[in-house]
Amino acid sequence: MFLDNPAKRSRLGLQRQAQIEKRRKEQARKRLGVIGRDEAIEKGMWKLKAEETRWDLFIPLHQLWLGYMSELLGLAASPESGAPSPKDMPASAGMHAKLVKADFNGSIMTVRRSKNPSLIDLSGIVIHETENAFRVVTRKNKMKLLPKHGSVFAFAIPLYSTLGSSSSSSASSPGRTVLDGPCIEFELYGNQFQFRSAERASKKFKPKETIEL
Repeated sequence: MFLDNPAKRSRLGLQRQAQIEKRRKEQARKRLGVIGRDEAIEKGMWKLKAEETRWDLFIPLHQLWLGYMSELLGLAASPESGAPSPKDMPASAGMHAKLVKADFNGSIMTVRRSKNPSLIDLSGIVIHETENAFRVVTRKNKMKLLPKHGSVFAFAIPLYSTLGSSSSSSASSPGRTVLDGPCIEFELYGNQFQFRSAERASKKFKPKETIEL
């Protein structure tokens, strides 16, 4: 039986330990060749010229993302005949667990609700996701920063796989995407998503999906 109170770590000691841990992570990133946020900002990696912030330039990125989601979620191939049916929708429980870990660079994010009224209904292709925001390029060829805190986003994926689909080639014209057929729409709650993709594995994803036929 211990009668003495356990020694409490001083605030200075905690700060020193945090600095050691920060240096350790920076050294690990350097060994892997990963560029830190401050270095990326200093080099202007996320500053695009006016002629580079064009919606049509990022359509191929969006198509790659749809293929990635088709493979990640194991979407079925489109039926040769017959109208789409709600029975074709994959099990939601399995999708949510995978979406938590998914990369959203290339997705089309739309703001459904926000504390900032001017952001509502703003939509664009995600070109960079950080812990606290999505950086998107809109259809009007503007780059916008969408804060996650206090916002609810919506994104959609096709009901059927886009891998090897002829619809991918039909979307090559400027401004078009492959979301012309039936799709599944999800709502993403920004307050619950303020983490890097690598840190989201243990976080809950609050789902709300609808099917559009």
